[in-house]
Amino acid sequence: MVVANTIPILNGLTLVSGPSRGGKSRWAEHLVKQFKSVTYIATSPRRAGDKNWEQRLEKHRNRRPKHWSVIESGPDLKKAIIQMPRSDIVLIEALGGFVAWHLDQPSSNWRALKNDLLQTIKQHDASIVIVIEETGWGVVPSTSNGGLFRDRLGKLSQELEPLASNSWLVIQGRALNLKQLGIAVP
Repeated sequence: MVVANTIPILNGLTLVSGPSRGGKSRWAEHLVKQFKSVTYIATSPRRAGDKNWEQRLEKHRNRRPKHWSVIESGPDLKKAIIQMPRSDIVLIEALGGFVAWHLDQPSSNWRALKNDLLQTIKQHDASIVIVIEETGWGVVPSTSNGGLFRDRLGKLSQELEPLASNSWLVIQGRALNLKQLGIAVP
C-alpha cells in the first residue's frame, strides 16, 4: 500500500501508463528519484522541425536530476537495456518510441523484435520502470499506421503486465495502483 507523499518500493519491472499530459512521466521520475544510480533511456526518434515536440522534451530534460545517465536508444532498446550497469535503476521513456521505430516492420519481424525485448526484460537483474502511452482512449486513428501503432503498443503493454511487480495508471495527475485495484481480464 502506498501512503500519500511516499515512494513505493521498486523491485523488478514497474509499468507506468496513462494518457498524454496525465502525469505518467512525472510519476515514473518520482518512483526512481530515491536511487543514486538511474539510467534514463529515451526511445523516441528526434523530430527535426517539430517545435512542440522539442518543447516537451525540454520539460523532461529540465526535470531530470543532473546525476542521472541519459541514453538515446534509437531503434535498439534491447541493446540499451543490456548495456546498463546492473546496479542502475532503468527508466525507459517511453514504450511508444520503440514501437514507432519499428512500425514499418512486417508482422513476423515485429513479433521477433517484441519477443526479444520481452526476453531481455525478463532476464534483466536491475529494476526497470517503463512509461507506456495509452493510445486507445481517443479518436480512432485515421491512418493504417496510426491503427498499427495503437494495436502494437496495446498488445505489448498487455504482454509486459504479467512480468511486472508494479503497474500504475496515471490520469489527471493521480496514480492508481493497478495491481491492488485491478482484476486481470480472463
